[in-house]
Amino acid sequence: MAFSNLFLLLLILPSFTPLKALPDPPPSQENIKTMQTLIEQTCSNMAHPKSCISTIQSEYKHVATHHNTHAMIIHAAIKATMNELQRAIEMVSPFTSLSYNPRETMAIGDCKELLDYSMDELGWSLAEMEKIRSGSRRKQNSGNLQAWLSAALSNQDTCLEGFEGTDGRVREYIKGSLEQVTQLVSNVLEMFNSIHSLPLKPARNVSRSKKNPYFPTWVPPEEWQLVGMAPKAMHVDVVVALDGSGRYRSIMEAVNHAPDHSRRRYVIYVKKGVYRENVEMKKKKMNIMLVGDGMGATVVTGSRNFMQGWTTFRTATFAVSGPGFIARDITFSNTAGPENHQAVALRVDSDKSAFFRCSIEGHQDTLYAHSLRQFYRECNIYGTIDFIFGNGAAVLQDCKIFTRKPLPYQKTTITAQGRKNPNQSTGFSIQNSYVYASYPTYLGRPWKQYSRTVFMQTYLNYQVRPEGWLEWAGNFALNTLYYGEYMNYGPGSGLGRRVRWPGYHIIRDASLASFFTVGRFIDGRSWLPATGISFTVGLT
Repeated sequence: MAFSNLFLLLLILPSFTPLKALPDPPPSQENIKTMQTLIEQTCSNMAHPKSCISTIQSEYKHVATHHNTHAMIIHAAIKATMNELQRAIEMVSPFTSLSYNPRETMAIGDCKELLDYSMDELGWSLAEMEKIRSGSRRKQNSGNLQAWLSAALSNQDTCLEGFEGTDGRVREYIKGSLEQVTQLVSNVLEMFNSIHSLPLKPARNVSRSKKNPYFPTWVPPEEWQLVGMAPKAMHVDVVVALDGSGRYRSIMEAVNHAPDHSRRRYVIYVKKGVYRENVEMKKKKMNIMLVGDGMGATVVTGSRNFMQGWTTFRTATFAVSGPGFIARDITFSNTAGPENHQAVALRVDSDKSAFFRCSIEGHQDTLYAHSLRQFYRECNIYGTIDFIFGNGAAVLQDCKIFTRKPLPYQKTTITAQGRKNPNQSTGFSIQNSYVYASYPTYLGRPWKQYSRTVFMQTYLNYQVRPEGWLEWAGNFALNTLYYGEYMNYGPGSGLGRRVRWPGYHIIRDASLASFFTVGRFIDGRSWLPATGISFTVGLT
């Protein structure tokens, strides 16, 4: 609209001759030499310095070179990475019509979607760098870039993992290109962290108040009431009801008709009932809130599982990718059972998403916190094996974790966090929660090299194993993971017989523990957790 108005104005005023923008002056030899030095300094500590230098140089010649700044270097590196990613997408796409194996076809489809996620996340990062370069964004506000680049680094792994159970030929063909993308993203993330890492300010103590529900910063004050308000008292945009009393009878139908790229909160009220459907909320469905009538009353359930030929990524009963999603008073369930192995109830790729009073029920791989920043409060989570897994940055507060009976040869593990690079801002923080294990249970095991999980001020019942944590395979990741416990309590919280891995930490420093709180770990404001234990956000 703005462009059209400008065009009409120029027609009305034909005598007006706009000034032509002067081209950037060509860079001097001194500027070129200075920039080359900066590039070499920036890449000197990278895992692959030569590829880092060549990548930036190849892109840098396309941008204005009279700004000799680190921000410009990172900007050029992101652009070059996006170009390589586009080549990878073009390599994967033709296989969609060439494959006749259903699982392989599904894996290829997953790859296209996941690489598309990476392209978006790199695009968001590029826009954020533009703000930093222009001075409109403080350089120390690095949370967005770290979150988006961390997600873009992991999507390629999920793509390749989807080919498990196939002959592997397509996987091997595309693997090299995806590994190149992964390496480039890794370089950008390491580059950004090394240049922009600044000490964080101490978290501010906030007294608990009924007027402050302690939501993360991405839930604005005007939406606090939506979380506590009864559905009949709140404004809803559309109603879903099995009995026909709403506009739609299925959740997926309501999602399909929701606006794309909405900038305001769009509320879907789902009346009580058991909705037997698989729901996929794509990335263009932004700022949607799903409100039910309570855990056990409004239930979304499915039974997709790996043994049926689905990829783990696609087994989810409910999957959400659009940013800013909120769910409240709903049960997400996968009823496949332990014998069918991977069977996800809820998969989340939604940045700055929040789940309140939700029950997430399954067996193996129940909650797939796949990527980006997520917050769970007063939720119930049920499972057997690795049932909170993925590589998001997720904080669970005041949640109840229940273990179910595994298969005879299985060991029950709560978490399997998938951080693959030390520069990623991802990990799981389980805070002021309750572990009610019905069978011998481990707190977690390292799915990827830099797996990161902490349990803080959480009740651990007697079924939590004395060693606490379980190996994934021999000595894999035991030196590089970060597992921590801080002020847990209950019969399973004893530390005397815990594992002695180099990566395991008994956290005694309050300032270190505070890093894993909502205010700092997922960019939320400082707040007191909703718990009966005397506790402040500063952990003093």
